[in-house]
Amino acid sequence: MKRKICVLVTARPSYSRIKTALKAIQEHPDLELQLVVAGSALLDRYGQVVKLIEKDGFEIARKVYIIMEGENLVTSAKSTGIAVVELTTVFDHLKPDAVVSVADRFETLATAVSAAYMNIPLAHVQGGEVTGSIDEKVRHAVTKLADLHFVANQMAAERVIRMGEEPATVFVTGCPSVDLAARVARDRALDFDPTEKYGGVGAEVDISKGYLVVMQHPVTTEHNLAREHINQTLAAVKASGLQALWFWPNVDAGSDGTSKGLRSFRENNGGIPIRFFKNMYSEDFLRLLCNCRCLVGNSSVGIRECSYLGVPAVNIGSRQVGRQRGANVTDVPYDKDAILAAIHENHANGHCPCETIYGDGNAGKSIADLLAKVELTITKRLTY
Repeated sequence: MKRKICVLVTARPSYSRIKTALKAIQEHPDLELQLVVAGSALLDRYGQVVKLIEKDGFEIARKVYIIMEGENLVTSAKSTGIAVVELTTVFDHLKPDAVVSVADRFETLATAVSAAYMNIPLAHVQGGEVTGSIDEKVRHAVTKLADLHFVANQMAAERVIRMGEEPATVFVTGCPSVDLAARVARDRALDFDPTEKYGGVGAEVDISKGYLVVMQHPVTTEHNLAREHINQTLAAVKASGLQALWFWPNVDAGSDGTSKGLRSFRENNGGIPIRFFKNMYSEDFLRLLCNCRCLVGNSSVGIRECSYLGVPAVNIGSRQVGRQRGANVTDVPYDKDAILAAIHENHANGHCPCETIYGDGNAGKSIADLLAKVELTITKRLTY
């Protein structure tokens, strides 16, 4: 019988982080994919990732609404609780042989708690990495609840093992998001106009004249400063005189402040060449990255995919603190002048060599093959 593998996609980044593994699981002769879409991936104001998932040909087993309105610390905690309740019911109905959860979001923690208490083997993708904010706690908590660990590199594997996990359950697969980057890197041609294909709002941008890509999320441990942080970045991008394609933030505590800052700027600076987008296909986004002058913000894409693509990244603030990074990354504080200087420096220097810190482009297939053959167990003991 085929093993039933339930995979959760809960947000824009989690889809790109697991997309190639979804495809490999779907196509594997010994596996049956049970895809559950939940959280902000279902919401229009975050780009309705679910529509892109359906267009990619995936059959969705369940859609689960778990996000409580407010985008603050209280609603984040309550949304996690709602997710535990709802996902428990979903797992009870689907009866998967294993559940796969990705990275370090609050939905990831809810997935892990539900699976663990229902005695369902849990596989965690991207464990063992160091990051800032609440993500650090969540990632390592999920590691301790997980039974299988599909990590991006050897350093992450060593951290997971040092946390007391059995070495035989830790597999260095690389990151599935780098699989997409590897495909795009083989043909970087920008064969579409983002405004024509995705609409967006704001000023018109002529991508043939060069542009920045900007993606900045709130930091949950600094959520009360989210609007101040985004204002510094907006001021720097405006002062750079460069065109920009700006992507909407994630549904984290502080997102309301970030969004208000973006809307206020857009309403009062109509002539500034910035176009705002909610979402787009992962491959299209990566093509825009390949052809941009540099990425600005605090998204992990600057650390992960951009290191492979050689795209310069101006990384702002503490959100990615401690994460292993390549020569493409320039770290700056939440300061207009520092951000502006880094933009100009990266704009002048151009692209960097490819680095395979987070994988070489074969993670999705590796994960599917392992899910088909490894022993699935819920028994674990702390090792030393």
